[in-house]
Amino acid sequence: MDRMQPQTLTAATYTLTSEGNSGTTLNLTRAAGITCTLPASVGDGSTFEFFVNTTVTSNSNIVKVANSTDVMSGVAIVAQDAADTLVAFETAATSDTITLNGTTTGGIKGDRIILKDVAAGFWFVNIIMSGTGTEATPFSATV
Repeated sequence: MDRMQPQTLTAATYTLTSEGNSGTTLNLTRAAGITCTLPASVGDGSTFEFFVNTTVTSNSNIVKVANSTDVMSGVAIVAQDAADTLVAFETAATSDTITLNGTTTGGIKGDRIILKDVAAGFWFVNIIMSGTGTEATPFSATV
């Protein structure tokens, strides 16, 4: 079985491609945050797995769709910093952006995002993350 080496992302912005980035772990390794733009969703099964390797201390880690028609569908499960509890956030019908700010919406070392191109216009998303303070949804509609 061929294994793809993890890719370490350190620049402020990346435009991802199915050919160059699908099927590997993308390590987010920039304390000042990274913005990643997914390719347009065509239903080809491309999978992007992000691992927060460095906690965000300024700005945010952002993952967003490529165009105004693509949306994300799924959930974020958040380990709260008080009382060993969990909270979950669902996407809305228009969610197209994930923002991890290093505190309330995740972005803490060890967080993981998986996105899969499941149909034209649709990305499946699953996030396992930690939050601090009053945890909030990482999902929004900004594209």
